[in-house]
Amino acid sequence: MMPDIKICGLKTSEAVDRAVERGATHVGFIFFEKSPRNIEPEIAGALADRVRGRSKIVAVTVDADTDELDEIVDLLKPDILQLHGKESPERLLMLKALYGLPIMKAFSIREPHDLKRIEPYIGIADRFLFDAKAPSGSELPGGNGVPFDWRVLRTLDGSVDYMLSGGLNKDNVAEALRETGARGIDVSSGVERAPGVKDIAMIDEFFAAVKRASALEPVSGSTK
Repeated sequence: MMPDIKICGLKTSEAVDRAVERGATHVGFIFFEKSPRNIEPEIAGALADRVRGRSKIVAVTVDADTDELDEIVDLLKPDILQLHGKESPERLLMLKALYGLPIMKAFSIREPHDLKRIEPYIGIADRFLFDAKAPSGSELPGGNGVPFDWRVLRTLDGSVDYMLSGGLNKDNVAEALRETGARGIDVSSGVERAPGVKDIAMIDEFFAAVKRASALEPVSGSTK
């Protein structure tokens, strides 16, 4: 079975169209000024309209205030809010009530103990996203092109639904799926020729690699 595939940090019509043509179940737009993938809500909304109804539209933010989220939700009309900051469980509950949208909460993972942090969010977040911790000196909570030790996720309860992120590319996605059995994967820098610049050929290669990997059995102890 093919996992859900999210292409994140999209900024051009060519990349959006190609991602969805190849089978992206989710397309992500990043609203974080420090990111090379940052995009204005109005532009993101126009891009999302090209594929609305064919792929889930994801708004990615980092500790955005309610005024910022109001604008994003109004102009993008996302299907999902992805929160990549330090948002509390209470903040998630408030935003779910305010916007009526499912929320994917991102966590940075390095060691098994990091998974303890998701516990207060279970039953509140609709899905989790597990990314690698940022390298020293980076101001970006994600999109750094760094993987983590996927074996950490073997201890995770199989009922926890998540997307796997962090340094995925055509060369390692098969191993990532074997190790984790993840039901969803997220890629950004792994399909870029430069930070924030998606490469159509790399998108094609990534989807081809996932398709090949999807026929392989996950390792023992995985959640799939």
